[in-house]
Amino acid sequence: MLPKPFLFCLRQYVLSFLCSCLLLACSTPKHTPVASAPYGPAEIKRQVLESEVLKQRFVGFALYDPELGQMVVEHNADKFFVPASNTKLFTFYACLKMLGDSIPALKYAVRGDSLLFWGTGDPTFTHMDVKNTIAYDFLKNRPEKLFYIEAPFASTPFAVNWGWDDYNYYYQPERSVFPIHGNIIKFARKEANPYTTAPAWFEPLVKADTVGVSRSGAFVRELRTNDLTFYPKATKDDFSVEVPFITSPEMTVQLLADTLKRPVEWLKRPVPQDAQTLYGLPADTVYRRMLKVSDNLLAEQLMALCSGTISDTLSVERGIAYALETFLADLPDKPVWVDGSGLSTMNLFTPRSIIALLQKLRQERPDDRLLPLLATGGQLGTFRNIYKADVPYVFGKSGTLSHVHNQSGYIFTKSGKMLLFSFMNNNYAVSTSEIREEMVRIMTEVHERY
Repeated sequence: MLPKPFLFCLRQYVLSFLCSCLLLACSTPKHTPVASAPYGPAEIKRQVLESEVLKQRFVGFALYDPELGQMVVEHNADKFFVPASNTKLFTFYACLKMLGDSIPALKYAVRGDSLLFWGTGDPTFTHMDVKNTIAYDFLKNRPEKLFYIEAPFASTPFAVNWGWDDYNYYYQPERSVFPIHGNIIKFARKEANPYTTAPAWFEPLVKADTVGVSRSGAFVRELRTNDLTFYPKATKDDFSVEVPFITSPEMTVQLLADTLKRPVEWLKRPVPQDAQTLYGLPADTVYRRMLKVSDNLLAEQLMALCSGTISDTLSVERGIAYALETFLADLPDKPVWVDGSGLSTMNLFTPRSIIALLQKLRQERPDDRLLPLLATGGQLGTFRNIYKADVPYVFGKSGTLSHVHNQSGYIFTKSGKMLLFSFMNNNYAVSTSEIREEMVRIMTEVHERY
């Protein structure tokens, strides 16, 4: 039998040891770090699938290595997603195949002392953000009398499944055969000065409501007229607000006369067959703005311009149908493609079809002419606040609607690889910023480690 002093010391030792273990357990982090998995396709896919932020959503992911000619990672790459403005990549490709180096600005025919002219769908005439005076100077300085003809236009002002209640917002101007000022009215004020209206033609149509407050913004247009209400309580000292206006042949003629400062008459007759074409801006100038800032009107009108190469009747839908049948019949999955901009939730594309399109774009353009047209981290456009770096490493297109955020394009890794990617998220209930940040985290790690 052990002596009592020894037993006492043993009990004390055991008690001390158990206390030490308890204290150690309490001080140990709940999530002890584990050795990170080797970074490769399996780890990339694991991060996509196990992300806490991306759970309870429908996610598609495709990462393609053009040097190897194979997919690096695929998840739901064959499933259809609402693409939002990723649709503009398809519009861009159709334009590369169907339009030339310059945008057809308008068509015209001379009849004695009269100049008959009509639209091609070019969206840049007196556009406030795209500097272009070619067609303006042409019409302004012609010696003949000006007669406007409304060319046949088979598309509706809004595409199928556009939000009718978005009519008052800058991103949904109406489609038309001869857009003027981007089919929007711009109201702006600096400091405490009176606000300005451009074009000034709309000034008499604005009334002020100094008492009420509108959820739709500081300037609200009536649903079916171009009458507007200004709500001063909804503004700050400085503001810039754009509101689409309702288009029509009558409106086109009135705005043309107002901006050209000379008479313009609407001539109701078919377009002449002996038309001449006036060319405007270099096509890349228009493509760059459409892709970088995701300009919806430019995208819609560019598809109308494409249709003008196959028919005298302009139609966004016919341009899309022709591009699908002629240039995109070999996609892995035939898209449901209904508009040029991606505003419609009826559009459906698969990630692997977007990868195929990204490959086609590189076949049409060398990288040094293709990549500068796309959104880039830290620069003007939809990637301005993400993927920031001294040397850009992501070039692509984002797409956002309610409960939809996608990114597709080209990513350069630190190891020297260039990869194609399509990362699509639909049907999420969290904020888009959370989804975007997680996508950026995953793609940045691809850049850093793959």
